Amino acid sequence: MSIFLPILPELSIFLSAIILLILGLFVNNIKLIINLAIASIFFAIFLVLLQPIQSAFNNSLVIDEFSKVVKILILTGSLASIIMYHSSRKDLNINLFEFPILILLATIGMMIMASANDLIAIFIGLELQSLTLYVLAALNRNHLASSEAGLKYFLLGALSSGLLLFGLSYIYGFTGNTNLNLISTVVTPGNIGLIIGIVFVCSGLAFKVSAVPFHMWTPDVYEGAPTPVTAFFALAPKVAAIALAVRFLIVGFSDIAFDWQQIIIFLSIASMVFASFAAIAQKNIKRLMAYSSIGHVGYALIGLACGTSQGVSSLIIYLTIYLIMNIGVFSFILSMKNKGEYYENISDLSGLYKTHPYYAAVITIFMFSLAGIPPLAGFFGKFYIFIAAIESNLVLLAVVGILASVIGAFYYLRIIKVIYFDENKNSFDGFKHRSLNFLTHPAAFLILIFCIYPLPLINISNYAASSFF
Repeated sequence: MSIFLPILPELSIFLSAIILLILGLFVNNIKLIINLAIASIFFAIFLVLLQPIQSAFNNSLVIDEFSKVVKILILTGSLASIIMYHSSRKDLNINLFEFPILILLATIGMMIMASANDLIAIFIGLELQSLTLYVLAALNRNHLASSEAGLKYFLLGALSSGLLLFGLSYIYGFTGNTNLNLISTVVTPGNIGLIIGIVFVCSGLAFKVSAVPFHMWTPDVYEGAPTPVTAFFALAPKVAAIALAVRFLIVGFSDIAFDWQQIIIFLSIASMVFASFAAIAQKNIKRLMAYSSIGHVGYALIGLACGTSQGVSSLIIYLTIYLIMNIGVFSFILSMKNKGEYYENISDLSGLYKTHPYYAAVITIFMFSLAGIPPLAGFFGKFYIFIAAIESNLVLLAVVGILASVIGAFYYLRIIKVIYFDENKNSFDGFKHRSLNFLTHPAAFLILIFCIYPLPLINISNYAASSFF
């Protein structure tokens, strides 16, 4: 049994998912299923915190400082998504007990991705996550847009999985190993076949994080999928895929960092610039958040492109702040309802401050933070990323990021303008929902308090980066 101790958090979630699946077939009580799923996530967080630094299955999975921090972020994102689903399942007409179970199964895959130190483990984790996400995207079977979103994501996801598997097979063929530590010992500069493999793997991972030019699925899926599913897409899977890219590139290919840095720099610049302009014309707030997520992935990739301890540390800070901001924003979007009808257009927020001044202030905090306006947490997230880039001599990347951030601020500020300066159109009753307020209020508080007390997150990010340097 000791062989399974390193994967105890994953096993606990797996057993919970199996038990809840059987329970859901015989007990017609979705609220009980949701509460048990939430309890299982809290228990998994507790187990992750208690885990010692170790490896499992011939070093295929590594439990280190980095994976522990990333798993906490993944579990937090999954927890928030289940709470959002609980608050909206009846109004969205997706009152299905399968939702929290699918979230748990996807979470297992993402936790494997956070610890994966072997090409086979990487593929297993990614596909376990992807297969459940395909189902989640099309969960609302009675809604045409949801079915369309699921089909688009499935077709493009299958293509990206093929690219990734082709790249992994190339790397195995040119190194003769699947373990990243062993691969690192035989990597030599100038190996074209190995670089081709890395390009294909990065392309597959770029799809998972919706980096340009592999972003084409994101706006349609974000808009068409039920909002709790959209929130989940924006939270945990991105954190897991970026964490996987960090371990894959830094552990396996640090000796040819210059080669893969060019790939990451291209993905980063393309994502930041494209999102800054493409989001300007959006009228649907979920599509806007899709382009916002593309842009933020571009900023996060700057930390990976640095390939240094400071770069990884700033990346963890950025991902944590990104997670908190998106939890708050999507909780707010789910609160945009009146008498069971949900609103998703930016114009529906017109004059919000007249009817709900407190919540107008809350969404203003989130929008300013997403735009990177000081002294909110979003500003410091970008600040640490840009500082890491400058100290790694990636000055051009930092300059492009700053310019893209300035341009991108327009579409966040436009929402503030609609809220405070346009004539009132709607009054929402969704702000009374306690479970959504349980997410919105702490998220806003953390965004505000970071500038006063950033030390805990900085220490945690340095702790995570110590795994590699």
